[in-house]
Amino acid sequence: MTERKHRSRRSSLERMRDAREQRTPTRERLMQAALELVADGRGFGSLGLREVARAAGVVPTAFYRHFRDMEDLGLALVEEGGLTLRRLLREARRDDLPARDIIRHSVGIYVEYLRAHRLHMRFIAGERLNGPARVRDAIRREVSRFSEDMAEDLRALDFLAHLPPRVMRLVCDLVVATMLDAAGDLLDDDLSERERERLFDALVERIRLILLGAGAWHEEGAG
Repeated sequence: MTERKHRSRRSSLERMRDAREQRTPTRERLMQAALELVADGRGFGSLGLREVARAAGVVPTAFYRHFRDMEDLGLALVEEGGLTLRRLLREARRDDLPARDIIRHSVGIYVEYLRAHRLHMRFIAGERLNGPARVRDAIRREVSRFSEDMAEDLRALDFLAHLPPRVMRLVCDLVVATMLDAAGDLLDDDLSERERERLFDALVERIRLILLGAGAWHEEGAG
């Protein structure tokens, strides 16, 4: 990895650390407690405020100093996870690499993030379809931002330059959905290292196929 890439990754990690330091210990414990309860198989919508406060080791009144209600806590979890991952992936795409290497590099950062934030990503993957309405909406907005960021970065790289903005966005939607759909398998604790490598390679190939197909796309009636 080049020195510039090392600086870029360090910069992201430092910003992540600073964001964590800005949160109070109580807020941190409440968010972590909710993630752990969800990881035990509970749906976020079934969690009670008092239950989360008890798991965090704080009194219920302390909860209200940080969140208005449980959905507010869920929105904070979505925002925190989405912002950090979007930043990391944007920096990966801006590294000076050929398109094929950018795909593998980006998937590598994504998988690294999944493993480092297992509870957070399990929460997002599980609540994406089954969570409370406001949490689902927040996740959809984060997914949309992923696609917007990707489309913007690919245009800046002059990649798939023949695609109109509408089609470029559809392509990015497909890539992001493919990455999210793979999260559950990639987070499986029972996988061997060889199985993880196979899933990693399969995800890279699926994204390559999407982009190769996009490269052959043309408007109906054109050419």
